[in-house]
Amino acid sequence: MHASEPVITLEGVRKVFQTDEVETHALSEVHLGVAQGEYVSISGPSGCGKTTLLSILGLLDTASEGRYVLNGHDVAGLNAAARARIRNAHIGFIFQAFNLIGDLTVAENVELPLTYRGGIGTAERRQRVEEALQRVGMAHRMRHYPAQLSGGQQQRVAVARALVGKPAILLADEPTGNLDSRNGEAVMALLDELHKAGSTICMVTHDARYAELAQRKIRLFDGRVVDEDTFERLRREDEARLEALIAPHTGAPA
Repeated sequence: MHASEPVITLEGVRKVFQTDEVETHALSEVHLGVAQGEYVSISGPSGCGKTTLLSILGLLDTASEGRYVLNGHDVAGLNAAARARIRNAHIGFIFQAFNLIGDLTVAENVELPLTYRGGIGTAERRQRVEEALQRVGMAHRMRHYPAQLSGGQQQRVAVARALVGKPAILLADEPTGNLDSRNGEAVMALLDELHKAGSTICMVTHDARYAELAQRKIRLFDGRVVDEDTFERLRREDEARLEALIAPHTGAPA
């Protein structure tokens, strides 16, 4: 970890969804910092706010309240166009579903984020694409199409696409969710290699095994960041409430 400004700083972030007359608090008073070079996992039960938090971190959504500073930019109040520019310049995304475009080659998929940036010539784009694919071990497949690759290979290409713009941070949303265990472990090993080489990574995962591989682990419960002891206590209380609800319906008839 470098002694520098955090890549990400969240202060008092709340997210409220309003549908008809129902108000859902997806995130409540989230405070979070991610330093340069850190590898952070975010985990918690379904519906705890993981996806909402990652969407806000990735500038795909905005907070209802609170402050968000990304790589020195105060981004909480930006309009959609400004968010898109900063997102393209500072964030690399790794998605569960790979999100590769089927009629583009591997090289064209990886190059795509660079085409939205000004000031990068064709030769430099090609060099960056080749370097990114070499880093993930897929340079030999650059002329292939996604359908010609295995799931694990497609995710490696997706990682290369995330790296090609030299982002301040990689945001990984369930990067092993669509992979079998062998390919999932290979992708996690790749993320570990990238972290050791200096990449800053923030990963959402439901898999406790993979969460434990991160340098720092963040737990979410009901939209709040909680420590390990609090998380385990709340989880046990939640399970006990569920068992109490089920028990009257599972007993034998008198």
